[in-house]
Amino acid sequence: MEASDRPFTELLDGAKQFIIPIFQRDYSWGTMQCLQLWKDIERVGGDPEAKAHFIGSIVYIAAEENSASIPRWLVIDGQQRLTTLTLLLLAFRRRLLGLEETVPQSDDEEGEEEGPPSPEEVDDYYLRNRHGKGARRYKLHLRRKDHDTLAALLDGNGLPDVAAERVYENVEFFLEQLENADLERIYDGIKKLVVVDVCLTRGQDDPQMIFESLNSTGLDLTQADLIRNFVLMDLDEPIQKELYEGFWEPMEQDFGKTYAWSFDRFVRDYLMLQLKPTKQLKSDEIYYHFRSFFREQSKSVDLIDVLGELKRFARYYVNYNRELEPDDELRNVFQRLRKLVEVGPPLMMRLYDCYDRLGTLSQSEFVEAVEVLESHIFRRSVCDMQTRSLGQIFANLAYRIEDERPLVSLKVALRRQAHARRFPSDTEFLAALKNRDVYDMRQCFFLLDRLENAGSNEKIDTSNFSIEHVMPQNKNLRSEWKAMLGEDWEQIQQTWLHRLGNVTLTGYNTKYSDRPFEDKKTIDDGFSDSPLRLNKYIRNQGVWTETQIQERGEKLAARALAIWPALEVDEKAVKDAELKDQIAKAEKHSIEKLKFDDTAKALFDQIRPRIMALGEDEIHELPTAKTLTYRVYDCFLEVFPRNKRLLLSLNIDFEDCDDPTGHVEDGTKWSFIPNATEPVGALYSIRGEGDIDGA
Repeated sequence: MEASDRPFTELLDGAKQFIIPIFQRDYSWGTMQCLQLWKDIERVGGDPEAKAHFIGSIVYIAAEENSASIPRWLVIDGQQRLTTLTLLLLAFRRRLLGLEETVPQSDDEEGEEEGPPSPEEVDDYYLRNRHGKGARRYKLHLRRKDHDTLAALLDGNGLPDVAAERVYENVEFFLEQLENADLERIYDGIKKLVVVDVCLTRGQDDPQMIFESLNSTGLDLTQADLIRNFVLMDLDEPIQKELYEGFWEPMEQDFGKTYAWSFDRFVRDYLMLQLKPTKQLKSDEIYYHFRSFFREQSKSVDLIDVLGELKRFARYYVNYNRELEPDDELRNVFQRLRKLVEVGPPLMMRLYDCYDRLGTLSQSEFVEAVEVLESHIFRRSVCDMQTRSLGQIFANLAYRIEDERPLVSLKVALRRQAHARRFPSDTEFLAALKNRDVYDMRQCFFLLDRLENAGSNEKIDTSNFSIEHVMPQNKNLRSEWKAMLGEDWEQIQQTWLHRLGNVTLTGYNTKYSDRPFEDKKTIDDGFSDSPLRLNKYIRNQGVWTETQIQERGEKLAARALAIWPALEVDEKAVKDAELKDQIAKAEKHSIEKLKFDDTAKALFDQIRPRIMALGEDEIHELPTAKTLTYRVYDCFLEVFPRNKRLLLSLNIDFEDCDDPTGHVEDGTKWSFIPNATEPVGALYSIRGEGDIDGA
């Protein structure tokens, strides 16, 4: 690596071309940055004492073996400064051309002070290579529409159909500034600009490491920018172009205008699936996690395959998050789930993989899987259960999805969650729907909309509706309401106001206001005219009291139970999964490491064959750190090595024991059993061979 302070004009002078790699960001400096640069140039150009003005670094590396007459360099850092100064010089040349057309040229006079350069000199020194052919004509080659626009401006052609606005607008900005400027002063200022010229050596310097150090603050580049540059930077320019156009550009197009921030979120969720961390990855550490993951993957997987998988999962992400899924039914269930939870993508991408690549999840099963998740989340919301850490919960569910049976394994994982994360029962769900104030619930509108439209082929768009209280919220109820509700009207209003039976949807909330019930029904656009199924019961009632509110609430709660059903799962599959986990845990231990003394070991060797021969089902012998458990599905026996004896804990009630020896004890009366890993049942101590027959 060679680094030196160098006037910016010297950097551009001579036959050469600086290329902005295709994977870099588009040119993005705006008027504020251009104005600051202009002021700096104007200031330093007008100060005879100022020798130089430092503007940062330009880092580049050879794009090829530079034996060509016009060497080409890939810009690693400094794109924005290099491009902006090129646009200023382009505008400067145009201003000089304009002056030539309006002011007659005179012969040079001896002793005349040197003025600004000619337009041809600006063009030759800083903008174009006189002998360059094709793309090598330009000293700066931008990417995509940026370059098309710059080339058109340099060549005096019309702008392309899709022009780069920032490129064109900044040239216009500099032309405005140059209109009344002292051109000699401006040119002096440009010549005083100094950069740190950092030329990297191919095959020796690591451009990505230098790039990272230059952007270590993370203020200028998103995690997505860092990731893209890391993947493509070390490759030769033709390969960069091929991989960018084949993989990265399609992802950018899929993410659309949200690419800058949503790609970061996608990579975080993708890494959650790949790395299976125990907690959410921090947003500012995504790049470093990806870098480690990518390097490890690249050791055994071809780069194209790594990028192909990333592109595939990116498509899954946008299909779910940006409603790009072509199947209507899937798109609808995705939309509903997104309204309930923001952290669904890792699990959705895992299910998508089974649906799209593996083919082990049918379209109908995919729909069912999403509806199960909707039911799980919504029931918990209604039951006011904890919804913290949903991101990690959804990620953990994704980890438990099995390739061969994704839907079954999802249901099993939901069933096996800790009690605090459980799937609410029908009893819990119904009680909450009937007794809680649903109006205060965050998902109240979602609840009412689903009650209205679920299962219907004639759905009503409720997006412009609002929630209406049939019995009004006004504490000073009208006399008609008080008379209808009776002497206890105040208590009835307080109790039933926000309950499910008293809330509905309408497009005429303001019109209904706190009118009497009969008016709400019979006025124009009243409940009697309402097309909503939600309002059918209301318009059929002659009065609206505690009785009607309770009855309607019960009907709607029963409908909600059908829309968001309880979890149904094969219990054998649950037991299989539990056993599989126990077997996996046991693999970390071994019988040989258990601390048997000689007596206990001799007793164990005699009793062990008898245990393994019990029953017709397969018995699994699973060591823990200090004990030994025996299972078919559930644990039926735990063996504890003790000093000169064995202690057996049998998974049966003490009252059910047939004990002719009288040696069995009720383990539930013990306050503590050292090293126990399973619930303690009946206890039996073996001290000698005679006790074995009794066991």
